[in-house]
Amino acid sequence: MKLKRKWLTIGIALCLAIVLSGCSQSQEASGTKNKNGLQKVSIMLDWYPNAVHSAIYTAVKEGYFKKEGLDVDIKMPAETNDPLKLVAAGKIDLALSYQPQVVISRAEDIPVVSLAALVRHPLNYLMVPEKSKIKTPKDLAGKNIGYPSIPTDEAIVKTMVDHDGGSIKNVKMTDVGFDLMPAVSTNKVDGIIGGYINHEKILLGKEGHPMRAINPAKYGVPDYYELVLVASSQGLKEKKGVYKKFWKAVSEGQQYVQKNPEQGLQILLDHENQDFKLDKQVEKESLNILLPLMDAKDEPFGTQDEKTWQDVADWLYKTDVVKKKVNIKDAFVNIAE
Repeated sequence: MKLKRKWLTIGIALCLAIVLSGCSQSQEASGTKNKNGLQKVSIMLDWYPNAVHSAIYTAVKEGYFKKEGLDVDIKMPAETNDPLKLVAAGKIDLALSYQPQVVISRAEDIPVVSLAALVRHPLNYLMVPEKSKIKTPKDLAGKNIGYPSIPTDEAIVKTMVDHDGGSIKNVKMTDVGFDLMPAVSTNKVDGIIGGYINHEKILLGKEGHPMRAINPAKYGVPDYYELVLVASSQGLKEKKGVYKKFWKAVSEGQQYVQKNPEQGLQILLDHENQDFKLDKQVEKESLNILLPLMDAKDEPFGTQDEKTWQDVADWLYKTDVVKKKVNIKDAFVNIAE
């Protein structure tokens, strides 16, 4: 199974069709209890199980969900825009997605709400070969950047170049689909956007193509939350207490992984999945990158800041990724205690 990472608009008509076809049935099913009296809760990951999900699998293995009275069903998407689509339709209770995608969805009147931030900073960096003369975004003048035809990625590059005193008119953007790694490793493009520092950068380095990663947050792009926990507006109204218990268990899992990263990672690796075989060294490096970016410092794990949401919403509107302004007070709540 090959899963592509996408930031795509979901499509209101499709969502409404799904809602009308089975939302009430799904909400009833997710409110049931198993034979041991545990509340059933479903969550769909953003991608295949990897280091960023260690806290969730740890919460299962160590019994943190069970302690909260929950029986958690972890699902995987066929495509990474599925989680928001399905959670909005009431087909699943919770989903992992991306902060910009939540704003985009709200701009399309799709009723999703972010409950907590798992990764507090961008992972999607502009990447160029380590030996490249490209040091900052303005050096992209006359260069060719590969991307997966996603408006958000175009907006990131434009913002970075403009902020650094360059002009996007001098930069060629080439749609390479999701073949980002072969495009840059074979010199078809001079760099890529859409690859993650905890995945593509590590894999490229392992394959003998070390990359220089340039943080978009240092060049005008809001320091957005890469990964967030999402529910539907209706689901939040009906099950806020259940979702708080869910996050409490995940927070315990995160504490375990922070204190015992090797054991936490092994719990993930021990999770058998016939579709995906994880590389232990790659996931170890990934977790080392992720843990500092997941740390909420003095705030409870997952806490979200209103200014961050407003900055992201304003940036997406300014760059024409969304066509109308979003009331960010409807886009997020803090489920973290």
